[in-house]
Amino acid sequence: MAQKTEKKPASKKTASRPRKAATLQTLRDIDRGESAKPKVKSKGADLTQLGRQTEAPADPDSAVLETAPNPQAGELYVARFTAPEFTSLCPVTGQPDFAHLVIDYVPARLIIESKSFKLFLTSFRNHGAFHEDCTVYIAKRIVAAAKPKWLRIAGYWYPRGGIPIDVFYQTGAPPKGVWLPETGVAPYRGRG
Repeated sequence: MAQKTEKKPASKKTASRPRKAATLQTLRDIDRGESAKPKVKSKGADLTQLGRQTEAPADPDSAVLETAPNPQAGELYVARFTAPEFTSLCPVTGQPDFAHLVIDYVPARLIIESKSFKLFLTSFRNHGAFHEDCTVYIAKRIVAAAKPKWLRIAGYWYPRGGIPIDVFYQTGAPPKGVWLPETGVAPYRGRG
């Protein structure tokens, strides 16, 4: 006669192991393209790039800049993106241009999803445009996507031909009562 054994309830530690293994297997399947890629939801947002492998866009116009609901929509605060290694191409010579970008914005109902923003910035690497065009275009895309209460961008471009070109743009006066830190980028002083 077979002896009955009583099953012990799984501890919290062992109960989570199968879930982790399934998650890792799911990620492996996704990486191999063997299963449908799930949509990532962030409090009502359908994000198509976050949480999965995403190809870099070929150019800024085809880049998708995604947003998510602002979790602190009732508060007045500044969100900052800093991109110290931004690159684009000179539209005339095709030589690379480098910039340190500092973007401050006061979100309204939406915030910019950071992975899509990084991919958007990456799309400039093979894109030819003047410093002024790149800087203002980035600002306008953010405004179109998130409709912030206010935005400013500071583009500190490294010297080409001995002349640095710094480009600044903002949508208007900052909201009253918002704290605005300095951009934190030292002006170019040359070698003298």
